[in-house]
Amino acid sequence: METDYLKRCFGTCLGQALAEVAKVRPSDPIEYLAHWLYHYRNASRAKEEDSREKIRLKEEYDNSLKETEMTEMLKQEECQIQQKYDKCHQPLVSVASSTMKTVFIQENTKPVEKDGLRQESLPGTSNMVPGMPQ
Repeated sequence: METDYLKRCFGTCLGQALAEVAKVRPSDPIEYLAHWLYHYRNASRAKEEDSREKIRLKEEYDNSLKETEMTEMLKQEECQIQQKYDKCHQPLVSVASSTMKTVFIQENTKPVEKDGLRQESLPGTSNMVPGMPQ
């Protein structure tokens, strides 16, 4: 039962540490073992962080590729839409341009109308024009 606990908690780490102590034969094996285990834990954490960082970077890279592909597709679609729009809205070419008439439009006709409606009043009549502000 105790060996199961040690295997579960330490795994191969404790076996590697004891093998290292036997190989080096330090003057203080307990302190050496403690430092070795401490260093092993830090190295294991660093490896885990590195692997998580690699996974995160891979996901970011994949997302970036997807976004780039989507942007390219949208640009192509926009180009196609623009081409269809340009094709549908091409200016019409006049076959009989001599039959075309030029129309002149007077933009501001109000002052002309006012002047045209103003007349000299006859004796006994008013100068006011019905419906026109004075």
